[in-house]
Amino acid sequence: MTALNFDPEYDVEPVAPAQSLPPPLPSLADKPAVHPGCCLALSAPLLAHLAALLGPSSNLILSIGSGYGLLEALLLAEPHCLDIVGVEVQPSSNRFLPASHHHTVSGSRFLDPRAAESAAWLFVYPRRVGLVDEYIAAYGDGTVERMVWIGPTADWEDYKGCFGRAWAVEVRSADEVGGRAWELIAVASKLP
Repeated sequence: MTALNFDPEYDVEPVAPAQSLPPPLPSLADKPAVHPGCCLALSAPLLAHLAALLGPSSNLILSIGSGYGLLEALLLAEPHCLDIVGVEVQPSSNRFLPASHHHTVSGSRFLDPRAAESAAWLFVYPRRVGLVDEYIAAYGDGTVERMVWIGPTADWEDYKGCFGRAWAVEVRSADEVGGRAWELIAVASKLP
């Protein structure tokens, strides 16, 4: 029914589809806590540390495999205000990121072309080593200067070979910066 044919006496007025609002973001404590839909235990100190690693806020950050988008939404919000875009496979499970900061790819073998213009990439509990390899092969020579990998310490052995000689990698236990003792944060910085 078009607006020209609408007769209020006989027709039901069309209603725009409701926009669902994202759920409220949780308040974070000093100690890490698990939140539904987020593999990483979150704390205020951990978020501050990640924001410092990924910033400044004017740089585009791509979070590859963002899931529900909780971590990314917290980094997007005050006080961090990072320019972060979450990428997830269709159909996306995103619950927290606004559409302007969320992008989907067709499958787990597809890459997001925004990686070419991103200053930093974030991989949190990635599902497969090949994903990191594929992003580096396709876009590693571009504008990306830093990659942050976060996952179980036991998985790092599988992923550390992805970074090769073009990246300087620093590794630390997440519990040093507000995470859980069995998680690891690896920061890869592009060498000149």
